[in-house]
Amino acid sequence: MTEAAGHVPVLAGPVMQLLAPGPALTAFDLTAGRGGHAELLARAVGPAGRVLLVDRDPANLAFARDRLAALHVDLRPAVETRHASFGAIERLAAGLGAGPGPAPGWAADVVLADLGFASTQMDDPARGFSFQSDGPLDMRLDPTQGETAADLVARLPEAELADAIFQLGEDPFARRIARTLVERRTRAPIATTADLAAAVVSAYGPRARQSRMHPATRTFMALRILVNDELRALDHLLSSLERGARALTPGGATPATATWLRPGARIAIIAFHSLEDRRVKHAFADWERAGLGTRLTRKPVEADESEIRANPRARSAKLRAFQIATESVAAR
Repeated sequence: MTEAAGHVPVLAGPVMQLLAPGPALTAFDLTAGRGGHAELLARAVGPAGRVLLVDRDPANLAFARDRLAALHVDLRPAVETRHASFGAIERLAAGLGAGPGPAPGWAADVVLADLGFASTQMDDPARGFSFQSDGPLDMRLDPTQGETAADLVARLPEAELADAIFQLGEDPFARRIARTLVERRTRAPIATTADLAAAVVSAYGPRARQSRMHPATRTFMALRILVNDELRALDHLLSSLERGARALTPGGATPATATWLRPGARIAIIAFHSLEDRRVKHAFADWERAGLGTRLTRKPVEADESEIRANPRARSAKLRAFQIATESVAAR
């Protein structure tokens, strides 16, 4: 099934070990992708459990749903799907009837967010994520809505392009790249991945031959983050998790803030670059200091050499995990 899925889930073993899903629990996979992690979670929670699948890509979400539906009935939990960003999880959970404490509903015992994107997205030239093959400059995780990367490159002022490439891609040549993009778009639209890659290489000049990575790598990453508003979505998710944890403390829950988490819920987040990982690291440390729970990882878990050989895209993955306190622990 992994081969047919076209995507290998990263750090699958450590994820399952840290989340420790068990029979009859409720698991939220907030980035379902091709369903690799979701199938492992589904098998663990079993027919008495529940799995919520969330993804911005409708095709991947449907694939993940069908993957779980193909499980034998003796293994298959109740499954709900939501085509949405994980940043909207509080609203999504409320729609599932999630509630605090032991009340029936879809409050989560296990939460997973893999912040990468599926190999099927990267490898499809029509999605515009990669300069390896020419295709339309799209980059939307949800191809049904929002502006494309081509739209942003066409309309953003030079200063905003430079700031995005520098802040989100951490490219030291951001200003030169932005200047080149603006100059080139006056002559012809930058409409394809090849157009963008060629412009960045031109901006690098002779340094392009000396670069350890392709000169366009950071620009592509910056535009993808910008197109999908990825850091804001992560900030929303972390805020939602914190509110859910605080609602479990004595006096913390009100009808307006009823938590979507169970006491003792375990959370795992896989980041792929420092802008994401830094946010997760600081949030988990802050929550622990506030008595909201315990970090299960002091340092990020990374892929070992055998996994990297089998799946090179696991090289940059960093997994951090946190366990929400039970009410009695949070009260101390």
